[in-house]
Amino acid sequence: MTNAQALDALEALKAKVEAGDVDTVIVCIVDMQGRLMGKRFHARHFVDVGWGETHCCNYLLATDLEMATPDGYASTSWKAGYGDYIMKPDMATLRPVPWLEGTVMVLCDVLDHHTHEAVPHSPRAILKRQLARLEEMGFDSVMATELEFFIFRKSLDEIRKDGFRDLEPLSSYNEDYHIFQATKEEHVLRPLRNHLYAAGIPVEGTKGEAGLGQEELNIRYAKALDAADYHTIAKHATKEIAWQQGRAVTFLSKWHNDHSGSSSHIHQSLWQGGASAFFDENDALGMSSLMKHYLAGLLKYATDYTYFLAPYVNSYKRFQKGSFAPTRTVWSVDNRTAGFRLCAEGCQSVRIECRIGGSDLNPYLAMAAQLAAGIQGIEERLALPPPAEGDNYDGETGLIPQNLRDARDALKHSAMLREAMGNDVIDHYTRAAEVELEDFQRVVTDYEVARGFERS
Repeated sequence: MTNAQALDALEALKAKVEAGDVDTVIVCIVDMQGRLMGKRFHARHFVDVGWGETHCCNYLLATDLEMATPDGYASTSWKAGYGDYIMKPDMATLRPVPWLEGTVMVLCDVLDHHTHEAVPHSPRAILKRQLARLEEMGFDSVMATELEFFIFRKSLDEIRKDGFRDLEPLSSYNEDYHIFQATKEEHVLRPLRNHLYAAGIPVEGTKGEAGLGQEELNIRYAKALDAADYHTIAKHATKEIAWQQGRAVTFLSKWHNDHSGSSSHIHQSLWQGGASAFFDENDALGMSSLMKHYLAGLLKYATDYTYFLAPYVNSYKRFQKGSFAPTRTVWSVDNRTAGFRLCAEGCQSVRIECRIGGSDLNPYLAMAAQLAAGIQGIEERLALPPPAEGDNYDGETGLIPQNLRDARDALKHSAMLREAMGNDVIDHYTRAAEVELEDFQRVVTDYEVARGFERS
């Protein structure tokens, strides 16, 4: 967005404030976990002053899910005193929040308080860095995400008071594409679709998924940064709108060992001059040589970036045979048992779908990591192996890391990601993985007690 366009957006907002249509502006950054953090401004203050910049504590990009402040981060610490970051509103992201009265939202870039440069480990900056590399090569990246989640009968407060036990999904049997079952969830999904669309999120639709009470939200493809913004806002909106209806939702990758996991498949292609750079009408599958190199990069470096697709201990519980979640980093043609699926072969919309990521991923990090791998594949002119066929759960090659510890090690030692993202970024997120592992290691689980209380 140019300065002139930013000022136009500001003037339009001023008019709505003057008319009394808007009284609150939510000013947000995206944290490491992909959540919205920030402040609510009185709209008059925002249009007068706040639209230029505001500040937040720099611990917001060095916390765990509990908002604790673990040590070991180079960027901030108790010793350094937890200073400020600058939140710089990106006026191109200004949008209404129709499910909240009189409210608009704007996303911010995170800047260093002293240098006013982008904080390198902030999720939007990480993605922008890879997009800048693509731009130098003459390409745009177009992506879309599929976001799965479960809806539960009780509210979040009721579930919390019950100790997260006896969780009851809103529907009682498989609702994959099932119109009647999904109708039972329309009191959440209809306002979700309509409010997101009114907020400028190009929602395509929702559908029932294979789990009990499981739904999928589809958003139309867009440029990568927009797609990540859409995903993040949609995930936030799903939680808020379900809460307004007295329901709870979860984006936990695997909420119960007997129930389906939730994914976030990422569709991706590169474009140049308004046309797909992935399409070649003379290829049997419609794949250009550029696409083949890109996909070969995704495959070669999949282990390196798995952490960015599966960031928690729980994430790895989803990778099970026969579950529609992949177990191997192979590619196949329109085959949902592979880690990477070629979609729309032979068509101009030919693209690759990464099926590894869970619904708990941060889209900025997941997209950036795959772009880095794809760019490396192009630069190395990697050869693409033949597509895998049949049941890709059979086979022991190209296995996805089996746990967070293995993914942490692969991230830490990835020369490709260190070159693409910077040592400071990789060290920062390696520490985030270690914090997750340390926290889990100290907890005695219900499984351990039930299994060994009497028998050990």
